[in-house]
Amino acid sequence: MKEPRLSALVVRSAMFVIVCGLAGVAFAKSEIKGAAILDTACGKVAVKQMGLVHDGKMDEANLLSTKEMQEQWKTMPAKDRTMMSGMMKEMSQTSDQYAVAIKANGLLVVDGATATLTVTKTNKDKNGTSTETITQKFRIDGAQCLISR
Repeated sequence: MKEPRLSALVVRSAMFVIVCGLAGVAFAKSEIKGAAILDTACGKVAVKQMGLVHDGKMDEANLLSTKEMQEQWKTMPAKDRTMMSGMMKEMSQTSDQYAVAIKANGLLVVDGATATLTVTKTNKDKNGTSTETITQKFRIDGAQCLISR
């Protein structure tokens, strides 16, 4: 009588391990590098948003972010929005420049419904080495990718 129970327990345990293993594979992080990033929804949104910010079109750029980010922007005092807009515009690149930077140094890590794009550029000159990093976070909802941070 104990053998069938033991067999059932072993089979159930094995099935649990298999199912959990498959779930882990389904939700594993994936990395996309370089030019392939520009073919993704997140890559396209990143380049478009950067270009809009560079052109000073903050309201249009904000539409590419999550509803929470849009609300946070709207509730910010006008003087803070003006200051942030100026800083963002000054530090941004044109969409063409950003696309080139992504091709050369981009890494998009997709983890389920979130993604992070990191573009790291190392500059070397007579004064030494410096590193510039741009990071954008995204929320993925189906085929749509919105900036979340």
